[in-house]
Amino acid sequence: MSGLLALLDDVAGIAKVAAASVDDVAAQAAKAGSKVAGVVIDDAAVTPKYVTGFAPKRELPIIWKITKGSLFNKIVVLLPALLLLNAFAPWVITPLLMLGGAYLCFEGAEKVFHWLFPHGDSHVEKDMSIGDPVHLEETRVKGAIKTDFILSAEIMTIILSGIEAASFWFEAATLAFAGVAVTILVYGTVALIVKMDDIGVWLAANGITGISRKLGTGLVKGMPVLLKTLTIVGTAAMLWVGGSIILHGMDVLGMPWLYDTIHHIAVAVAGGSGFLEWAVTAFLDGIFGIFLGMLLIPVVTRVFAPVAASLAGKEKTPH
Repeated sequence: MSGLLALLDDVAGIAKVAAASVDDVAAQAAKAGSKVAGVVIDDAAVTPKYVTGFAPKRELPIIWKITKGSLFNKIVVLLPALLLLNAFAPWVITPLLMLGGAYLCFEGAEKVFHWLFPHGDSHVEKDMSIGDPVHLEETRVKGAIKTDFILSAEIMTIILSGIEAASFWFEAATLAFAGVAVTILVYGTVALIVKMDDIGVWLAANGITGISRKLGTGLVKGMPVLLKTLTIVGTAAMLWVGGSIILHGMDVLGMPWLYDTIHHIAVAVAGGSGFLEWAVTAFLDGIFGIFLGMLLIPVVTRVFAPVAASLAGKEKTPH
């Protein structure tokens, strides 16, 4: 009997350790994941466009396909690659973060430029010329998963950089937990946003009370405003996060002048207020982000994009 009690005591001890480990993983994932807010908001704002033009019954299946592709990107491709880099070439992480930050600045600045100077999008026009709904769905899903890969790489790299030094397996568990949680958050939110107007229409037509019918009408009318607000907030967050990543990376690589200057300005303006110091820092990081992004627009659109398109064309050319 004493042996059984000792065994049960050991099992209870192991369970406590395991529970503590799970708590540590969750806490680290939450702490590291909080840094990717800008990318997550933008991802949630951008993704609904991929189901535009499809029958309502195809919206959730399309989002599910993109979700599975996003999980594959994060867990199967990016997680092992980033862990190996972090273990054997940790010096690569900061340049990778800065590269992702530059991408965020470019994306945010391009959206601002488009708002200031509206123009057609050749990719959208080409996409809409596809007549076959099945082919269009496959094209949209592939395009969404490719876009997700870039955003997921940035998300996972930011999360990894925010995990406190620990064992390889702890980092792997934390990164996997945070990656899955972020994916569920993003695409669960997208699914809710996409179906919200359908819910509103149903409530407006079938609501039992006047309040429920008004709520349905409000949901239908409010969705365009919500999507526009998400886009604006996501764009601002991308510029802030992207600029912050670049400036912090410059500081780490031995070029601290601009990072320190912004910090000193924020401290002087804030006068001891922690929130105001954060707000000023975020604002100045965002200004730097949009300035860098505007400089990157001609470089990316006139240099990198044509080269990438040319290489893609050569790859498709039969030998």
